[in-house]
Amino acid sequence: MAHSFEAVRLDVADGVATLTLNRPERLNSFTVAMHGEVRAALDAAVGDPAVRCLVLTGAGRGFCAGQDLSDRAVAPGDAPVDLGASIENYYKPLLMRLRALDMPTICAVNGVAAGAGANIPFVCDLVFAARSASFVQSFSRIGLVPDCGGTWWLPRLIGPARAMGLALLGDKLPALQAEEWGLIWRCIEDDELMPTVLAVARQLAAGPTRGYVRTRQALEEAMQLPLSAALDLERDYQRELGASADYREGVAAFMEKRAPRFRGQ
Repeated sequence: MAHSFEAVRLDVADGVATLTLNRPERLNSFTVAMHGEVRAALDAAVGDPAVRCLVLTGAGRGFCAGQDLSDRAVAPGDAPVDLGASIENYYKPLLMRLRALDMPTICAVNGVAAGAGANIPFVCDLVFAARSASFVQSFSRIGLVPDCGGTWWLPRLIGPARAMGLALLGDKLPALQAEEWGLIWRCIEDDELMPTVLAVARQLAAGPTRGYVRTRQALEEAMQLPLSAALDLERDYQRELGASADYREGVAAFMEKRAPRFRGQ
């Protein structure tokens, strides 16, 4: 099933919603109007009870070039531009919503990912990238700091030295090197990117959704906690999930030596 938008595309099949940024002539760079369509597409995906995994990708030769600097909301003029308002009103809500989705999320980076587009993928649970893809922290080239969580994700994923180098120099980071550094999950040959991602997405869509979401939350929260508190968090989540229908089904399937039939409950 496909939904009708202009700047994005939403396709739903086999429990997977694929949200495609669809301004290939502008390398899928964001405008205010595009933000509105992404929100609407996420509303549609979340509102569909059949959807249990989200895939985010881009159309054409690039994933996303970040902010469209010709958009009137951010284009410099005679008066100063409040770029903070763009983050507060559009990018922060988008990132926080993606991170809080009650389903696993996958980003398929199919080409250049620059600026905001280089950091949006990291809010997803898994990031796959085509071998020809690259990540560019291009903010320094226009006198800005990394945004869309770049200052938070980069030092945590690849360490402060590499994060600082990418942020200050704006060098292109090839997908294979991004995998070697631990910035993404896997680098895939270009023609295998979407088949691989969709196969993994279908696997996740058929899995124990609540367990996946709690895993995301536990790993993120534990980064800020001492060991004792992290163990308490694991205790609380296991107590909750141990009472779920999916846990009962998973154990029954294991004992009966059959494939489990999870319902995400």
